[in-house]
Amino acid sequence: MPLVQLVIFDMAGTTVADEHEVEACFAEAAAQTGLTVSAERILAMQGMSKRHVFDILWREQLAHPTADTTRYVEKSYVRFTEILEAHYSTESVIPTEGCLEAFDFLHKQGIPIALTTGFYRKVTNIILDRLGWLDGLDEQYIGTADSIIQASIASDEVAEGRPKPFMIQEVMRRLGVSDPKAVVNLGDTPSDLQSARAAGVGHNLGLTNGTHSRSQLNPYPHHQLLNSLTELPEYIRSI
Repeated sequence: MPLVQLVIFDMAGTTVADEHEVEACFAEAAAQTGLTVSAERILAMQGMSKRHVFDILWREQLAHPTADTTRYVEKSYVRFTEILEAHYSTESVIPTEGCLEAFDFLHKQGIPIALTTGFYRKVTNIILDRLGWLDGLDEQYIGTADSIIQASIASDEVAEGRPKPFMIQEVMRRLGVSDPKAVVNLGDTPSDLQSARAAGVGHNLGLTNGTHSRSQLNPYPHHQLLNSLTELPEYIRSI
């Protein structure tokens, strides 16, 4: 069996260029719905399911860990989805530096490509469709060897999103990969690295040209930090 059987990428900041737009959309929704949160706090929670993040932040603001936050969370989350969907439907959506070249390299090696994301399915599909990456995926969002990607998992399709390992494990299940040591996972946030560590992947890689810098990612579990996806082919060759 090949040493690498699957490469899993995050989306925003990893394969999809993100100049902190998601954070801006989140901050706007928070402000409009009465939630006070700093930019630093939002950044620290990037990559996680946004509904879960709103729940955490509302519990903190209400200063009551067992409070019923449902109506607060729902109001903020619904506003966030409206702002986010409008953004990705109207603004430019482009791949990150080296992304398409990395995809091409992996296709030539016969290594499947999967995308996981803290986004929910509707906005995930908006992004995939605008990039042309939705082409060839079936109703379970599984592709073929000829499609650009071979699988897509959104955070609302598993019991819990990052930093839990469930999205990685679901991708492996759907693509028939049983050994996590044969999996490469790439992301640009602490929650990406924590999720990959929890899943026990053989190659937990961070990207330092996304939403987090090298110094911000360095304290979290990883095997290597890459400057961009342009360095991925050489990493794969070195395995």
